Amino acid sequence: MATSLDHSDLFSAIASMKTPEETGRLLRDLCTVSELDALAHRWQVAQLLDEGLPYVEVAKRAHASTTTVTRVSQWLRRGEGGYGLALKRRKGQRA
Repeated sequence: MATSLDHSDLFSAIASMKTPEETGRLLRDLCTVSELDALAHRWQVAQLLDEGLPYVEVAKRAHASTTTVTRVSQWLRRGEGGYGLALKRRKGQRA
């Protein structure tokens, strides 16, 4: 029987990292390179969608399938708001 894991302690551990370098070290220990690549790929798609680019252009630039672009777009619009919050904060850091 599958059990549901409580993710809150993991989220707290990630949030406790003080720099991007520390976060990277933790994520590299937690994830395989393929998993990190998949996360980075989705983040790239989210950034391109946030720029207002059409799906086909996002897919082309990110070397992603339109299915991936559609999935990320759905989470951008109807997810938990994490993509939007992160995009907003990243924009603030670059300003």
